[in-house]
Amino acid sequence: MRIFHLHAGGVQELPALPQQPPAQGFVWVACARPVFAECQADLQAALQALAGVQLVDLHVSDLLNAQLPSRYDYTLQYDLVVFRRLAAATPGHSAAPVPPAAAPRRGGPPVLHRIDTSPVGFAVFDQVLLTVHPADCAVRDAYVQRLLATGVSAAEPPREGRPSAPPPGNRLPTSPADLMLRLVNQMVDGYLDLRRELSRQLDHWQTELLRPRTRFSNWSALLDARMALHQLDEICEDQRTAVQDWIDALETWPQPESAAGLRDWDLLKVRSRDVLEHIERVVHHVRRLEQSTETAVQMHFSVQSNRTNDIMRTLTALTAVFLPLNLIAGIFGMNFDFLPLIHQQDGFWWAMGAMGLIALALVALFWRKRYLARTGG
Repeated sequence: MRIFHLHAGGVQELPALPQQPPAQGFVWVACARPVFAECQADLQAALQALAGVQLVDLHVSDLLNAQLPSRYDYTLQYDLVVFRRLAAATPGHSAAPVPPAAAPRRGGPPVLHRIDTSPVGFAVFDQVLLTVHPADCAVRDAYVQRLLATGVSAAEPPREGRPSAPPPGNRLPTSPADLMLRLVNQMVDGYLDLRRELSRQLDHWQTELLRPRTRFSNWSALLDARMALHQLDEICEDQRTAVQDWIDALETWPQPESAAGLRDWDLLKVRSRDVLEHIERVVHHVRRLEQSTETAVQMHFSVQSNRTNDIMRTLTALTAVFLPLNLIAGIFGMNFDFLPLIHQQDGFWWAMGAMGLIALALVALFWRKRYLARTGG
């Protein structure tokens, strides 16, 4: 568990849960799901001291559920957002541990194996943000490093030739809702970074599928990849619904009276719409990959069917060439004494010449009609 106090002057990591609301800023409590399960009583007591309210039992169950889809819920005192992250697991961080007996064997491109879809829970209070992450969450650790670096820059006194505040893009979060949206946005951007690699892997399969001389046999892995893409599509749809519900609830908040509060409220709306736009980009990309894969499979079977038609057409033309030759051979092979040319000295050569001329004429005719020509491509 890591606890941070964020205020205008910077970021401070606290050694223990505070027992009273901060004079300025807000408190971020980030803990792993197993720690949250063990320290429920301490966390509920800290929330009672900081925000004057505790988590509802049903929301506690939602935060502990590792299979819960993305969703949004609210009470009069706080909002609850569960967001299934789509970030790639880095070598230094692994996804939530899964028992070996329950771990399914997945096929498909290796990049699909590195997509972590564990849920992250956010309980957004007025001055407290409680986040429940999977064990060894790379998203949380990466953002903590970035947050601490930004906090140090904000806390340093201004020097000559340097602005007194960090750039707008590195501003510290002004509220728990702002911090929640930044974390969600980083999760979505983590998947967006995989678009190029994911497209390259599937494009390789499409190239293999469209090669007419290649016999594609990796159908089970291709099916696993399509199932994984379909699952990502469903996850993104749940994410989009959750963020849209959050945006609708944000519109019902009372309008702040101060200019600073109104500006922060507008920034929350802008950041929420930006997160929704990023999720829609993910949905669009996943669906495009699904469609392109399906199109490649259909084109593969069309190419194979066209190749089979070419082979059958060639065999039919060759059979048609030899049919009159077999007829002539059959006639001269009949057991009769009186047949034309059979008792002549040059009868054999007349028959062979006629058969050769007929064969050449038929081959020329079929070639002109492109019955023996190979289809281009």
